[in-house]
Amino acid sequence: MSKHLTRELIADQANVVAAPESSPSVAQASQPEKVDRTFEIPTGLYVTTAACYLAFLAILVTAFSSPGLIIPMAIFAVFIIGFFGVPTAWTRMAPASTKRPMSWGRFSSNGIATLTGRLSAGEASVQVLILPVLVVLWALAVATIAALI
Repeated sequence: MSKHLTRELIADQANVVAAPESSPSVAQASQPEKVDRTFEIPTGLYVTTAACYLAFLAILVTAFSSPGLIIPMAIFAVFIIGFFGVPTAWTRMAPASTKRPMSWGRFSSNGIATLTGRLSAGEASVQVLILPVLVVLWALAVATIAALI
């Protein structure tokens, strides 16, 4: 339930104080902010994920090639390239970061920290690649069923 609060009641209960003075120094304002845009996964996992989605599209284009599907498949390809190209471009944007994507060796030895705890390289790879691989297997199943019917 809502309750109507009058100005007098609020004024009696409120603790009004002056706004804090905040003036950033010139040195702080001129320094660029440090931004980590690496996503903390090796580039190989990112490229493999993109390759799986493009493989899905290639399987469907091959299995269901038709002149009427040229434009929709081209649109799908543009979207997939955009979905992976924009974050790639974003990692290279200013402000320049000194951090680089995690190397495969460091990833294999240290794993990666997630919200639910640290994962080994194998567990993290499975977590990242499970959906793209299942999508490719789904495309293969659909293409196989279409070929057999």
